Amino acid sequence: MTFQTNLKKVLIPTPLGEMLLAASERGLAGAWFTQEQKHLPDATLMASWPIVKKTDLVQAILDKASQQLIAYFSGKLKVFDLPFDLRSGTAFQQSVWREISKVGSGKTNTYGAICHAIQKPAAARAVGAAVGKNPISIIIPCHRIVGSTGALTGYAGGLDRKVALLELEGISSSQQREIAL
Repeated sequence: MTFQTNLKKVLIPTPLGEMLLAASERGLAGAWFTQEQKHLPDATLMASWPIVKKTDLVQAILDKASQQLIAYFSGKLKVFDLPFDLRSGTAFQQSVWREISKVGSGKTNTYGAICHAIQKPAAARAVGAAVGKNPISIIIPCHRIVGSTGALTGYAGGLDRKVALLELEGISSSQQREIAL
């Protein structure tokens, strides 16, 4: 994945750990946990992104993303309404991320269903890789994607966070086990 060098960032606290949000003038480009997160952009590149200034045009996007994440974690928001800048991904990855965005709060979908929806029925591994490299955690809800049996497969932010996010959305641990059976 290739991230733009002109992104700006902000750090926000969440109940599951600090998150780094990055955006361009086009939209939100990244949302990552700062600890125990896979597939982060290069550390030198992230360090080069300036902290957004209050008068900056990108500030509105980062403020809105921060406010929506806070509302999500407090149970007051189910649907995010943000512009995205997904140029870091390939056309294939972007198609997967757009499809993941359609999975509603409190619901799950499978990698196989994503394959069929993007008309790539034999691309399960590639879809899995694209889901794992989703740069906008939570907001593009890759935590809602499960294995074909409903099993809770990996999550770049950690499986414990995936479980916590699903529980926050009303899918209890017992329901998660039922999905897996």
